Amino acid sequence: MLRNLQIRTEMAEYERTSDHVRDYIQRFSLDNCALGSQGYNRVLLQLFGYMGHGKSSLINSCKYVLDDGEYHIYANALASHKSVTYSRTAYPLTDTITIVDNRGCGKFDANETGEIYAQLGNFIPLNQRVEWTNNYEQMIYRLEDSEMDPNFTDFTIPVFVYSVKKGLTEGEKKETKEFIDNCRKMTGVYPIVVLTHKTSRDYLQAEKEFLLMGVEKVIKVENYTMEDHGRTQGRHKEILHFLYSVLEDVNFQMKYKRNPRKERVERKKFLLKFLHEREVKQKLEQMQRQEAKKVATIQLEKSYQGFLENRYCN
Repeated sequence: MLRNLQIRTEMAEYERTSDHVRDYIQRFSLDNCALGSQGYNRVLLQLFGYMGHGKSSLINSCKYVLDDGEYHIYANALASHKSVTYSRTAYPLTDTITIVDNRGCGKFDANETGEIYAQLGNFIPLNQRVEWTNNYEQMIYRLEDSEMDPNFTDFTIPVFVYSVKKGLTEGEKKETKEFIDNCRKMTGVYPIVVLTHKTSRDYLQAEKEFLLMGVEKVIKVENYTMEDHGRTQGRHKEILHFLYSVLEDVNFQMKYKRNPRKERVERKKFLLKFLHEREVKQKLEQMQRQEAKKVATIQLEKSYQGFLENRYCN
């Protein structure tokens, strides 16, 4: 705790150089938080977002900046709005911090949101393929399977990665707002939003939209890539600022008493309620479609009967 406090004080007294911030991140330990680790042993940065928006590139950039060595591709990435991540893959950044590349989604619809929240709640094991499904029974069985080896020792910080190359549609704004609110309900913190490709378009509008959704931190970055990984002070500071912001959230939350086991139970309750409400909604919509189809069929039959009567009467 004293070591963390000492470094934070030093950085407040003079300009935070990249080396000092990197040193703080690499030395960070949950044991040194205000009330100790409280049963947690790892900070888990969970990355979420639409397909191809830069989650994998952000991971490679974090590794590149923290390791301060040669650039390597740890997480596969494509320069398009397509996903190359189908598993929930973990990449250790330090002894305490691990970053997770969750499967990218095409849209936050009924097919994908259940799996998204299962990933967020740590009910799907790390380094396991994620299959989208809206099957209620399959999701319940998966939740029960997670009880065989429950994970409650990770302190989760959700991160939403969004490329400014693609503007938010009205439908996406609604989906994203719901996801942001549910992140807070499940983890106790709002997700940190990372805007990628910040030099490709005006990022100020995207930043404003996310702040209006309730997000408290929006970080703008230009990721390093295999094609463009020449070190710059600005890019290094952006990545370090992102990681430092994560640890600020952790330190704040860890000032208060927490119970990892109880928090996992609450996350499971939330997910069960979400899945149940989704199932009820889907069945209701199915019934409404069937009823509408039935009414349309009856109307068609009546119209045809009327046509026949008019034809033969005349």
